[in-house]
Amino acid sequence: MTAQQTKLSIILNGAHRSTEIDPRMLLVEALRESFGVTGVKTGCATGDCGACTIAVDGSIVKSCLLLAAGAEGADITTIEGLAQAGELSDVQQAFWSEYAFQCGFCLSGMLFAARDLISRNLAAGDDDIRKAISGNLCRCTGYENIVSAIRRVIEAQPS
Repeated sequence: MTAQQTKLSIILNGAHRSTEIDPRMLLVEALRESFGVTGVKTGCATGDCGACTIAVDGSIVKSCLLLAAGAEGADITTIEGLAQAGELSDVQQAFWSEYAFQCGFCLSGMLFAARDLISRNLAAGDDDIRKAISGNLCRCTGYENIVSAIRRVIEAQPS
């Protein structure tokens, strides 16, 4: 480790991982370049588009706004960590079934926003869904299928 680098140790999608990083590196860059996790994307680099969305210690965050060094010891889930044992999560399956994504650039932000909403509000209506995903930009779908996919998961939850 050189004087210009620092060690970063995290739990990434359930696995303990470590690497050396430049202390000025953004978390999105460390995930992609140092850990090879490419589902997280750099879109706007200002936190507006949601392409870089991940979960850090259970909370959704925009990884383009965080220095990687600040994630030391964190439990990080990326879009790659949503499926379990090769099976899509209920939210991922609903997006697939409802054709709720095309290019996939916004998918990480949409999936994490959907999961967060569902965990907080099983009575969410379309307005709640639209508000929950409002921090994510999609240039392909027009949002209708995304809203339908999230509504599908909410309606499938036991009362």
